Amino acid sequence: YPAPSELNVLMFAPQTRSLLSVFEEDAGTLTDYTNQLLQSMQRVFGAQSEMGLATEQLSQQLLEYEKKNFALGKGDEEVITTLQHFAKTVGELNSIHSELANQMADSMVFPLIQFREKDLTEISTLREIFGIASDEHEAAMVKYSRLPKKKENEKLKADLVKEVAYSRRKQHQASMQYYCALNALQYRKRVAMLEPMLGYTQAQVSFFKKGMELVSKKMESFLSSVSNMTQNIQAQLDTEAEAMRLSQRELLSVEDTVYMPDKDTEPVNRTLIQKAGYLNIRNKTGLVTTAWDRLYFFTQGGNLMCQPRGAVAGGMVLDLDNSSVMAVECEDRRYCFQITSPTGKTSMILQAESKKEYEEWICTVNNISRQIYLTDNPEAVAIRLNQTAIQAVTPITSFEKRGEGSPNPDRAKPGGVELAGGCSQKTGAAPEPEDLIAPGTPIQFDIMLPASEFQDQNRGGGRRTNPFGETDDDCSSESDDSLLQQVFAVRFLGSMAVRCGNNQEVIYEAMRQVLAARAIHNIFRTTESHLMVTSSCLRLIDPQTQVTRTSFQLGEVCQFAAHQENGRLMGFVVEGRDWCDGDEEGEPSFSAFVFESNTEGEKICYTISLAKDIVEAKKDPEALAQLMKSMPLTNDGKFLLLEPDVDDTANGAGQEDLESEA
Repeated sequence: YPAPSELNVLMFAPQTRSLLSVFEEDAGTLTDYTNQLLQSMQRVFGAQSEMGLATEQLSQQLLEYEKKNFALGKGDEEVITTLQHFAKTVGELNSIHSELANQMADSMVFPLIQFREKDLTEISTLREIFGIASDEHEAAMVKYSRLPKKKENEKLKADLVKEVAYSRRKQHQASMQYYCALNALQYRKRVAMLEPMLGYTQAQVSFFKKGMELVSKKMESFLSSVSNMTQNIQAQLDTEAEAMRLSQRELLSVEDTVYMPDKDTEPVNRTLIQKAGYLNIRNKTGLVTTAWDRLYFFTQGGNLMCQPRGAVAGGMVLDLDNSSVMAVECEDRRYCFQITSPTGKTSMILQAESKKEYEEWICTVNNISRQIYLTDNPEAVAIRLNQTAIQAVTPITSFEKRGEGSPNPDRAKPGGVELAGGCSQKTGAAPEPEDLIAPGTPIQFDIMLPASEFQDQNRGGGRRTNPFGETDDDCSSESDDSLLQQVFAVRFLGSMAVRCGNNQEVIYEAMRQVLAARAIHNIFRTTESHLMVTSSCLRLIDPQTQVTRTSFQLGEVCQFAAHQENGRLMGFVVEGRDWCDGDEEGEPSFSAFVFESNTEGEKICYTISLAKDIVEAKKDPEALAQLMKSMPLTNDGKFLLLEPDVDDTANGAGQEDLESEA
């Protein structure tokens, strides 16, 4: 170290300051590295501590296997014993892991923390003290340098000299301590870097030694037996998997008809006294509404049981002893049958998914209801009852039921009064709604044009069939030469099958039911269409694409009328034929169509009536000439009836999905 006389020169020399900055930079770098190294070692220690906690939890979880009540616990005794042995071994390993964690804390983490808190913190503190002493010395020298050249104050000069000497001594002392600490740090850092890793390595060596003693002495035979056991289980699994693959290949090689419903190839077994499977059951959800639920049904003794989804066991639904079963026609569903209790107070309607299931369920319930399951030879008794079951399988149509037990027997007798169009009623009596429209008749609320029909029409040479079954071949061929062409803007409200053809009451009843159904189901949107009335047919045209949605031959329109109170409502009835085998003409069928027009419905009805008059007049040239004289004609020789009912805006976009005002 320099002598005090040389201290003033060397202490503030640039070389000293430069050398000091190198030592300080080295100490700063060492501090950053020590913090990073300590974080890594603490992470290793934390992982080892977590390893001890994890192995302890694993040991406890292995013991919990014995307490679990597995539904399929066959062969678990050997597994339980093995897991208990593993739990004991894991517990011993846990003690070794815990000991390793303690050794890491004492010999790896603690020395590095001590080095950081003691040595590095000391360097930082001495640096601050040295900085303060240097600042005080600089301040004292500034005061001493300001002493005046003349009029010197001896007392002030003596005080400043003492202050400079004190600050220099203090700075000298702080710098000596600071320099010594920086020099000693170069040796201490070597020890601080090596000592933690030495402790970590020694702890790991001790851990592995104890682990090897545990595994080699106590675990070799046990691990060998467990390995053999797992290999045997894997061999059994491979054998079972191969057998399952062969079974899957065999099952998947069958034809698709096996998976198709109602494609059963096996004959119906009519001697069953037990049956199980999924059926649809009809439940009432309101006063007149129903819903179908698919549930699992099975018979048990003389009871019909049902097990809902998610239920552990089934419950009794109906006592089948002395009950009756019969096939029924229910709504628009197939394969329905009804089971009724002996008292007649309880009944249910069920639906099977195929004809075979349908017949077997009826036969089974029929056999159980006769209590033949209590006899010594129930199959022989079931054979004798086979004919009764066959009769029960035959469906009873609504016409047969009406003929057998109708409240109005005149309908079923040939002598009943027959209205024109197939609507029979008593003479002089107003027709009942049931005489006009069958209860529960479905209603169609829109006329949808399939994409295939749209493409066929755009090709311009293909024929198509409209959604209602009528063809427009004749209509399209005669439309250009028709004497009458009148277009009305209408909105289709609905259509439904009716029983009468020449009674206006059926149109009024159809209007009532269509409007009521729209109100009940909140259906208020309608589709704008153009109804073209010609002397040969009625055509319903899409205003945007000018594609004919459907058409009706004028001769098939047997009745038309406007609403008596709401003049914008009109409808007509179209007659069709159900063709029998051999191309013989069958019974007539009728459909009512209800529309809402932008003009008075009477105008549309008048136009249809005039079109029918033209058709009749065509048969007599003189009558046709007289009719043409009585009506104004257009320039091309067609009848001029009314002003065009369809404006330009009706042909553009934005006319779809209008809301009915009816």
